Amino acid sequence: MSADLAIETVGLVKKFGHHAAVDGIDLVVPRGSVYGFLGPNGSGKTTTIRVLLGLASATAGTIRLLDARIPNDALAVLPRVGALVEGPAFYPYLSGEANLRRFDTANRRAPRQSRTARVGEALERVGLSHASGKRVRAYSLGMKQRLGIAAALLAPRDLLILDEPTNGLDPQGTREVRSLVRSLAADGTTVFVSSHLLAEVEQVCTHVGVMSSGKLVSQGTLDTLRALTKARLRIETPDVARAINVLDNLGLVDVRLETGTEPAQIVSGEITDVAAEDANAALVAAGVRVRALSTDRGSLEESFVALTGEGFDVDG
Repeated sequence: MSADLAIETVGLVKKFGHHAAVDGIDLVVPRGSVYGFLGPNGSGKTTTIRVLLGLASATAGTIRLLDARIPNDALAVLPRVGALVEGPAFYPYLSGEANLRRFDTANRRAPRQSRTARVGEALERVGLSHASGKRVRAYSLGMKQRLGIAAALLAPRDLLILDEPTNGLDPQGTREVRSLVRSLAADGTTVFVSSHLLAEVEQVCTHVGVMSSGKLVSQGTLDTLRALTKARLRIETPDVARAINVLDNLGLVDVRLETGTEPAQIVSGEITDVAAEDANAALVAAGVRVRALSTDRGSLEESFVALTGEGFDVDG
């Protein structure tokens, strides 16, 4: 494993009977990244996370977290890994601070003398200092999610694994968790976050892995994934037939009339190796009146559909 990777799996398989919930995936998660583990519910994301953390055993394949083998070196490396899997669970009649103290007490490596400072720092880190004495039953869903992340941050973490951290949250709670993930990444923590929401991944992640039916169908930077769908050149013009002819002659693919009302309509074509400025010059030279010209890059949603053939939950 490269020292530049926080997570690496090779041929990871997890079967339940004859069904492969995770089917031979090769994860590559760079250190310092916010890696979005993207896929519909039931695609194998949570099962993968449970296997990564040693909560379930792999059927086949190898796993390395922070350059350590899982499960062989789990006891040594997992203290450097924080996790929030399948939602946080707390004692509702205890305060946020009291709950974190119980979590901290369960850690045999945590010095008792510095517990108060440690709990206070974790609450401050997630913006809950003002609610530290409030009973958790009075917390909003967003506050509970942030308290769960605080529990994961009671010890210094090089890697944080979050399973659907904004699931069920209202817009304000979602913004709170997204902001927290960004700030953790800015401090150098690698964050691996699973989600079925495109908006969440596009707003906070630097890298993406796409799961479909237990398989990792693509991974890389956001730009790499978007590039899987071709950019389109769009021209607003009243000279539709002439514009289509010019774009065809330039070698653009799938040239068609898209939409619009007369006198100006929109003609588009998939860009091959023609620069937008050269296409504009050719249109003008052919007498095409160009009212507007734009280049639209492929969206993450289009890339997902191209990879999996499935629809997707854009924003919850």
